Amino acid sequence: MLCSGEGRGAESGTRQHSAVFVQARPPFSHSLPVRVACAAVCPACPRFVLLGDGRRGSDELLSGSVLNSPNSNMSSMVVTANGNDSKKFKGDDKMDGAPSRVLHIRKLPGEVTETEVIALGLPFGKVTNILMLKGKNQAFLELATEEAAITMVNYYSAVTPHLRNQPIYIQYSNHKELKTDNTLNQRAQAVLQAVTAVQATNAPISGTTVSESAVTPAQSPVLRIIIDNMYYPVTLDVLHQIFSKFGAVLKIITFTKNNQFQALLQYGDPVNAQQAKLALDGQNIYNACCTLRIDFSKLVNLNVKYNNDKSRDYTRPDLPSGDGQPALDPAIAAAFAKETSLLAVPGALSPLAIPNAAAAAAAAAAGRVGMPGVSAGGNTVLLVSNLNEEMVTPQSLFTLFGVYGDVQRVKILYNKKDSALIQMADGNQSQLAMSHLNGQKMYGKIIRVTLSKHQTVQLPREGLDDQGLTKDFGNSPLHRFKKPGSKNFQNIFPPSATLHLSNIPPSVAEEDLRTLFANTGGTVKAFKFFQDHKMALLQMSTVEEAIQALIDLHNYNLGENHHLRVSFSKSTI
Repeated sequence: MLCSGEGRGAESGTRQHSAVFVQARPPFSHSLPVRVACAAVCPACPRFVLLGDGRRGSDELLSGSVLNSPNSNMSSMVVTANGNDSKKFKGDDKMDGAPSRVLHIRKLPGEVTETEVIALGLPFGKVTNILMLKGKNQAFLELATEEAAITMVNYYSAVTPHLRNQPIYIQYSNHKELKTDNTLNQRAQAVLQAVTAVQATNAPISGTTVSESAVTPAQSPVLRIIIDNMYYPVTLDVLHQIFSKFGAVLKIITFTKNNQFQALLQYGDPVNAQQAKLALDGQNIYNACCTLRIDFSKLVNLNVKYNNDKSRDYTRPDLPSGDGQPALDPAIAAAFAKETSLLAVPGALSPLAIPNAAAAAAAAAAGRVGMPGVSAGGNTVLLVSNLNEEMVTPQSLFTLFGVYGDVQRVKILYNKKDSALIQMADGNQSQLAMSHLNGQKMYGKIIRVTLSKHQTVQLPREGLDDQGLTKDFGNSPLHRFKKPGSKNFQNIFPPSATLHLSNIPPSVAEEDLRTLFANTGGTVKAFKFFQDHKMALLQMSTVEEAIQALIDLHNYNLGENHHLRVSFSKSTI
């Protein structure tokens, strides 16, 4: 539809524009009717004219260059969120406009969500409405009180807010109230209702006014984090990178409980914990896996004794590594200390750059998945030390490490037979194996798994006898992950006392399997067939016994052309 007031003016070469608006739908999921100035969408107008003063502007109605100009006086855009001509949102003026509880947020990243925008306002007061203009990378955010909005604008004037590593800009809106049609803004309203529910859950029972209790701080600055469907490894540094976007992370402790990777993470301020929980709970760290389940911990302070790959106190870079773990590199310790001293005040959403070494660890863990700010990478070769040299073989290492990736080559070192090099198919798999197997017991000894400086495992020269210490498994039919989309990708768990058995022939009974596994030197504590009897769960007394049983019996021939498949289970019997 062309502007009804448009005159082509062939003779004079001039154009005239009237204050007539055409309705357009911006390209985003809510499909909110948006009214823009006529020339912005009129195909007859190559450039828009600011209504009222006739000055020319950019081809983009609300381009960053125009809005960032301190002298710009943008009053041309009129937006209505409910299709009612009488309720229009005129474009907002410069930064120092009159205070309003409606705030105009600009320069938003393209994929930003309503939750992230709402989280900007949570530390300052109750958020009562939101309108996303994704086609323009903008949003309007309405707070419960003007005082809360003033506090928010003043704060972000001193501390530039960031979303997804991109600076954004916040100013007062010309509008005193944000009126939206909820039927056309359903997603945003659903998110807002969820936030309101969280606020109501944490609100005090009595004794405070609405403005005081609009955002009650979370009960604890400590979050309990559970990672579901952990196909890719999630390291301490990955957690720090993600959660530090919501405030100062002081301490992290990681551990495995109920066969699930978990963590406790402490912020400097409970409000940061609330922001992080709101924004991240239920999100996937990587594509379609590593789902975050977040709740508030009953603890209010974490006692971290060691700085290593399992725990870290960012306020105490001088702590020992403990338990035989490699000591924290002094350069990294210094970087941690510097980072802590530069942290913004509580409530800041400005992302914090993590030290290079920590970033490298996070990048290696991220592998080929697309996490913002994290590139693919990681060595494929692992160095495994403190092995039982009397018992270990290339085949046993292939079987155990093969639970977490497709092992290509294994070399037990000729002059140091308690150490071995293991080459995985890619850096993701080497990280996964390292995170799950470092510190586990194999043949009675606690093994240490680290990344090797080698890029590949060399095979011995032809004709050279290395006593069977090196083996090439590149074409092994026992690789678990060579088939794209295999269910094995979704069933990777830390070593546990409970084993998952599959490919069991009909003729094999429970007693047969109990006897078979007892003969590996351990004690079978429990057994449970699945309904079809083709699969079962079997529980050994200890994780060490289960590791031994898996090494001995994975691919064991049960007859009838059935080779037993053994893996670790997250279940208990």
